[in-house]
Formats: sequence, structure tokens, C-alpha cells
Amino acid sequence: MADLPGHIRACLHSGKLAFLAILVSGGIVMQILACALYNNWWPMLTVIMYVLLPMPLLFFVGSDSSSLLSESGNSWVNATKFLTGASAVGSIAIPVILKHAGVIGWGALLMELSSFFILVLSIVCYIGISDADDYSML
Repeated sequence: MADLPGHIRACLHSGKLAFLAILVSGGIVMQILACALYNNWWPMLTVIMYVLLPMPLLFFVGSDSSSLLSESGNSWVNATKFLTGASAVGSIAIPVILKHAGVIGWGALLMELSSFFILVLSIVCYIGISDADDYSML
């Protein structure tokens, strides 16, 4: 990749960003369609968990992102991992609980879960893209 001209590398980088934007947009569209198609806006409760999901990472870890992947005994890193995991489980649990209570149907549940997995896929792709580049995308 280093032997490519600069304009081609910039074009490939823009394509990666466009792919990530399409993934995130697709996840948001699935979230809205899960509510709009079934005329039931209760599944939007999941958006609260989507907003809360990155908060522990932003507040507790800061710029030292390598500490999340290590097995350090730092209590702030452990609290961050726990709160992020709890938010991720809540993103799946809210639609499942709503379905179990009879508030939403199977279609809305499947669309909510597919929205979650599309958003997770976009996060994984972002991590893969940012690790492959020499510079950060932020």
C-alpha cells in the first residue's frame, strides 16, 4: 500500500470512510424502520443504550486505548469494561424484553437485532481500518 501514489491512497481511504458511513446509516435506518413499519415506537428505547455504550470508554479510558486490550489490574479499566459490556447486553436485552412482554412483534425484534449487529459490524470495521492505517481517522 505504501508504493501507491498519494491520490490513490486518499481515494481508497475515502472509500473506507464511505463504507463505514453506509454501514452506520444502514443501522440507523433499520432502527427507525423497526419502529415505523410496525407503528410502535417502543423499540427506540434501544437508542438510549447506543448513546450510553461509548460513554465509559470516553470518560474512564481516555486516550490510552491499549489498556483495554491488556490484562492490567487497573480498576478504572475494569469498570470501563464492565459498563461497556452492560450497555452492549442492554442493547440486545431491551428489544427481547419488549417482545417477551408482548409490546413488539417478531418483525420489530428481528429488525432491532439486525440494527444492533450492523452497528457492531461498523465498529469492528472501524477498528480494523484504523489499525491498518498509519494515522487515526478522528
